[in-house]
Amino acid sequence: MIPYSFYVPEEMHKKLKLLAKERKAASMIRDALAMIFEGSDTYTSGYNRGIADAAKVVFDCEEAQMVAVKGKDIGVVLSERINSLARHK
Repeated sequence: MIPYSFYVPEEMHKKLKLLAKERKAASMIRDALAMIFEGSDTYTSGYNRGIADAAKVVFDCEEAQMVAVKGKDIGVVLSERINSLARHK
């Protein structure tokens, strides 16, 4: 094993410290990185589910449906942009 350090937001650091007390933090980070590097279907499907959920929130926003850009509701425009971030297997 080779040590590696990186910066995380304070809220994430607090959660990692709690996991560290249970001796789970390092293995969780290693597992997450391995899934990302391997292009695991679990990681990709979870990521894509998050993208789809975010796009739906924007699409369903009543205020976003009240504003149009080039004939399209801003909610539709932004949802399409968010959905374009999805990763393909």
